[in-house]
Amino acid sequence: MRIFIGVKTRQLFNRVFVNPVAASAVRWWTAPSRLLCSSSVDRDKPRSSMLRHLTSKIKSTGPITVAEYMREVLTNPVMGYYVRNNMLGPEGDFITSPEISQIFGELVGVWIISEWMGAGRPKQLQLVELGPGKGSLAADIIRVLDQLRSVLGGALVSLHLVEVSPALSLLQAQNLTGERNREADSEDEPVYRHGETAAGLPVSWYRRLEDVPAGFSMFVAHEFFDALPIHKFQRTEKGWREVMVDIDPERPDALRFVVAPTPTLALSALLQAGERRDHVEVCAEGGVIVQQLSRRIMEDGGAALIADYGHDGTKTDTFRGFKGHQLHDVLSSPGSADLTADVDFGFLRRMAGGDVACLGPVTQRTFLKNMGIDTRMQVLLRNCSDLSTRKQLVSSYDMLTNPEKMGERFHFFGLLHPSRLTKPRKTEGLKLEKKSPVQLPVAGFTELAFS
Repeated sequence: MRIFIGVKTRQLFNRVFVNPVAASAVRWWTAPSRLLCSSSVDRDKPRSSMLRHLTSKIKSTGPITVAEYMREVLTNPVMGYYVRNNMLGPEGDFITSPEISQIFGELVGVWIISEWMGAGRPKQLQLVELGPGKGSLAADIIRVLDQLRSVLGGALVSLHLVEVSPALSLLQAQNLTGERNREADSEDEPVYRHGETAAGLPVSWYRRLEDVPAGFSMFVAHEFFDALPIHKFQRTEKGWREVMVDIDPERPDALRFVVAPTPTLALSALLQAGERRDHVEVCAEGGVIVQQLSRRIMEDGGAALIADYGHDGTKTDTFRGFKGHQLHDVLSSPGSADLTADVDFGFLRRMAGGDVACLGPVTQRTFLKNMGIDTRMQVLLRNCSDLSTRKQLVSSYDMLTNPEKMGERFHFFGLLHPSRLTKPRKTEGLKLEKKSPVQLPVAGFTELAFS
């Protein structure tokens, strides 16, 4: 469906992509604070310690769920993959869309402004990112918000990052705030790091979503849900059973998958009645987080944008590992590789409940094209004469939108307050009534054209 939008939205788009305002010309509101530089994190402990930890655990309690295996491997506070490593970028194990091109983050920034406008321009805007990686996406979004500071007017804008990895939080602080950040005095404080950008925008770090203050918020989760622990269920001749992780009896230093002999509590609680697939992955933690997002959106206003590998309740076995940009056996050398599973957006939609409005999933190609990536590319290429830079721009565009690459592997899913989609009230007969304002289309999920 094609929706035509008016002059104001066209001006918003042009100010970001055609006639941008210098970021240094604006400054964000912040409370006064003393900011210091932080120290680095040791990342050189041997990976074999994770395997010893897991085998000891299994010997003590028996086979563990895939969810518990993922949780230990990825976020164990001492040996976890995310806790100890910087896994992003060319030298890491995988590259995300914000690392490929700044256009990705710029378009997400435009989406945030569009939804803030659609919500009636609240006086407060909290940008909350779950799993911010290196901070590249947040940096690109902030640059767009800087350029549109006059559009935001007097709104108090702040950045809130939910990150469990000390190594990544330090990298984010360096990329977003330079030396203008400091750690909390106590590890027990909900905000474990404070900072501010060069333009004065306040930045706070949290380990849990529930610690982020209440208020109108725009939540962004890019490649976050795919790393949350999943339970795996398999249909057998005896009915549904949960897949577990056990020690290989023929190789005591190796792990293997086994099927639980009887139904587990997780199976009884998580498997949907009438499931037709023979193998199902369910992310219970993802469901809880979506419920938290839905509740906050209903109580405080705002929206959530989730972008990830995923499907709409159709795929089966998607659990996989990545190491050095290559597929890696998920049970081999635990702690040395990233573990991931495609997000079941159908499950997230059910967990969101009937109060919030759910949009999508739509493919990344569709979302970015709806957001105007083609127009942005034309502007960049028109203003670029360097052949190598032009080649890089075209290559990054292809990587983001090509159906054979990221274009149809990644999907976007949105949560909105239901008032955002309320149809304007019509006048009846000759009775004069003040019409409700016409609702803006939801950018990204609807094809937009400028009138």
